[in-house]
Amino acid sequence: MGVNDVEAVLRALPSIGLRYRAHDEAARVLARWLQQQPAIAQVLHPALEGAPGHAHWKALCGAAQGGQGAAAGLFSVMIDARYTQQQVDAFCDGLRLFKLGYSWGGPMSLVVPYTIASMRSRPSQHLKPGTLVRFSIGLEAVEDLRRDLQQAMERAFPAA
Repeated sequence: MGVNDVEAVLRALPSIGLRYRAHDEAARVLARWLQQQPAIAQVLHPALEGAPGHAHWKALCGAAQGGQGAAAGLFSVMIDARYTQQQVDAFCDGLRLFKLGYSWGGPMSLVVPYTIASMRSRPSQHLKPGTLVRFSIGLEAVEDLRRDLQQAMERAFPAA
C-alpha cells in the first residue's frame, strides 16, 4: 500500500458509517422489491425473513438483541430456471446504472451473473433452481436503481 492509498483510506474513514447505512438501506429496498418480481425465484439477502442464513445473520449482527442489524449492500437473486443463461446475460448487460464487476462496497452499483455449477460441486439445498446474480448496491438513488432493474427485466424476461 502506497502513501496515496493510505491518504485515500484516511479520507474515507469519517464517512464510512454513513456510506454503509446508505448501502444497507438501498439494498433492503431493492431486495424486497425483487421478491415481488415474477422472474426472480429467490432473493438471498441475510436481513430478509426466510432467506438462507437469516437466523445466523440475526444472531451475529445484533438484530437478535432487538436492533435492526446491518447487512451492507451485497445480496444475490436466483433468476427463475425457465430463463436461459443468454437471457440472464442480456438482463445484466441491459442494466444502465449497474456496472459488471466483482469489486464490492464502492460508490457504484455492480452486478455479476454466476454459474453455480462452476463454483460448487454440489449446489446448496437452500437455493431454488436458476441462475445466481449478485448485486453490490452503490450510492445511486434507490428509485433510479429500481427503474433500471425493471427496464432490464422487461427486456430480458418478457411476459414474466
